[in-house]
Amino acid sequence: MKLGRISRSSPDGDQIRLVAVEPERERVIDLAQAYRIARQGTSASAAAARRLAAAYFPSSMAAAIAAGPAFLDAAQWAVDRAGDDASLPLDDVDWVAAVDSPVIRDGLTFPLHMQQFHEKVGGGLPNPQLFKTPGYFKGSTGVSYGHDQEVPYPGFSEFVDYELEIGLIVGAHGSNLTPDEAQERLFGLTIFNDFSARDVQGPEMGMGMGPQKCKDFAYGIGPWITTMDEIADFDALTGSVRVNGEEWTSTKAEGMIYTPAELLAYVSIGDVLQPGDLIGSGTLPNGSALEIDKKLRPGDVVELEISGVGVLRNRLSAEPVVAPWWPQPRPYPFGAEQPEETAR
Repeated sequence: MKLGRISRSSPDGDQIRLVAVEPERERVIDLAQAYRIARQGTSASAAAARRLAAAYFPSSMAAAIAAGPAFLDAAQWAVDRAGDDASLPLDDVDWVAAVDSPVIRDGLTFPLHMQQFHEKVGGGLPNPQLFKTPGYFKGSTGVSYGHDQEVPYPGFSEFVDYELEIGLIVGAHGSNLTPDEAQERLFGLTIFNDFSARDVQGPEMGMGMGPQKCKDFAYGIGPWITTMDEIADFDALTGSVRVNGEEWTSTKAEGMIYTPAELLAYVSIGDVLQPGDLIGSGTLPNGSALEIDKKLRPGDVVELEISGVGVLRNRLSAEPVVAPWWPQPRPYPFGAEQPEETAR
């Protein structure tokens, strides 16, 4: 099943609705509406049907996933019973981020991307630790953008880049898991665009505290989630990038250092996976403009595609968004400054 979130207008303002997506029929199905109609067809009162629909299909995808198998069972039941009565044309809906993740983590697991990235920035070889334990950072959940939503071009950067990744969506709580146990908690896949400000990344990462403004200005998530029962072979997934309609990259999701299950299991050690968490696979080979000597500009339209999932499209704003304040450097009190480290 493919599941997403859209924004629909109502007398009380815009509401976020969970939908089942049927690309082959060029439609989405408002799940709460379908469930309410179907329940009333089984003699439930209108008020009771609304309450049940709201419980199964809140605006939060993470909250819905937390219901476990009951969520997918209710969604399939609603689609089968009243999908035609609650459908909307695929091209006429307004998308938001496919999941409102409690935590976003982004991995680094494709060696070819690592090698090519370091060659471009002159940073030597990738850190050997990445081959000993999976690497990842935590990103801001407040800057998640859905399919066809405009992404503000940050005024503090002159080199904004995309990163083509597969978003692993967690389906259930878990801590200190084995890879087999983690695999059972993998709910589905989405497309994850880890937008990056390359000219900010080098100096910022040299602080030794991980990404900050170089990452936390935009994450593209969507267009929807494809549940794992529709994914036959993760390694066989293919990807592509188009900018303004021109193909820049064609790639494949093979050669990960650690499997998705191992990545989830490692995250769970001493920590807790939560329903709806998103863990980025790491950038696929040639999945960034930096690797292929290209560069995004304000107003560019970026389309990321993963086979079996869909296409995530975002336009960068035509004008950079300039913040009203930026910190001024302070005197360095420890003698001569050390050279800045290169980006990672």
